Amino acid sequence: MPVPSVPLRRLGFLTIGLFDGDDPRPGHESTLAVIELGEQLGFDSAWVRHRHLQYGISSPVAVLAAASQRTSRIELGTAVIPLGWENPLRLAEDLATVDLLSGGRLNPGISVGPPMRWGEVKQALYPDTADVEDFSYERVERLLRMVRGEPVTGFSGVVGIEEFSDRVQPHSPGLASRLWYGGASLRSAQWAGEHGMNFLTSSVVKAEESEDFAEVQLSHVRTFREHHPDGAAARVSQGLVVIPTDSASAEQRAKYEQYAASRLARTASPQGPARMMFAPDLVGTSEQIVDQLYAHAGFREVDEVAFALPFSFAHDDYVQILTDIATRLGPALGWRSGS
Repeated sequence: MPVPSVPLRRLGFLTIGLFDGDDPRPGHESTLAVIELGEQLGFDSAWVRHRHLQYGISSPVAVLAAASQRTSRIELGTAVIPLGWENPLRLAEDLATVDLLSGGRLNPGISVGPPMRWGEVKQALYPDTADVEDFSYERVERLLRMVRGEPVTGFSGVVGIEEFSDRVQPHSPGLASRLWYGGASLRSAQWAGEHGMNFLTSSVVKAEESEDFAEVQLSHVRTFREHHPDGAAARVSQGLVVIPTDSASAEQRAKYEQYAASRLARTASPQGPARMMFAPDLVGTSEQIVDQLYAHAGFREVDEVAFALPFSFAHDDYVQILTDIATRLGPALGWRSGS
């Protein structure tokens, strides 16, 4: 087993939070239970994916508000909120509110670009402004300014019996330092670094200078840090799909292997006009996964991760996977529980 030069410092996980459209509450409750389990197991962070018009969590900020009241230590993140669906001022209010309720544990991850399936949703989402909406990085900059507490209007004071602020309320002073940008391209990596954000890199990247996933991801991490004020100390979190099987039943192992095999073909070459590259899912014992991770150039460049849970598994599967990550894989990577 390779010996890391730097032990893994922070261990997190990411879930999509699936539910039954005819009975959505149990799926949401399962997500909250998984986050509670993550805290009990000592994970440093739990992250929720964002899905609109699908059977996955569409309102992660609301779910994390609930999670903040069921946990006390674990950090809570979004990976990621697509800002094309959001009004930055309203989102800034929600993020600050949940951050305060959590005691300063919120880690909002965001991204920009037109909403997915834009042609089909734009009339429902922006019926009057679809043609003029700005989905560029300026949308992130607006959110950053608002979260940092910069003025958003030219007036503050009392009108009658009501008092008004010129900045978004409530204001949570430490939140801006915990904003993450989820990027899959060199341009995004550079932009996030130049704007002093943290950087989320996942199992999807754009094949620009190479068709080797690990090499591309490595270039993104280094580009981000080269342009960040904190340099090599700038925070980066990697999010590969990792499925340890140490305590899995034979039936679970077969299901996990079939899941990974069904997704393997897309990892062989860039996909679609955007030339997106997907990382293979890592399935095996913790010892096997450790070897694969230390052979991965992108992983060797980071000291914190948010391993992605696979889609569409049962609650008991997530319990087994998270338990193996926390008790076997994490320690094998040099991580020590934060609990």
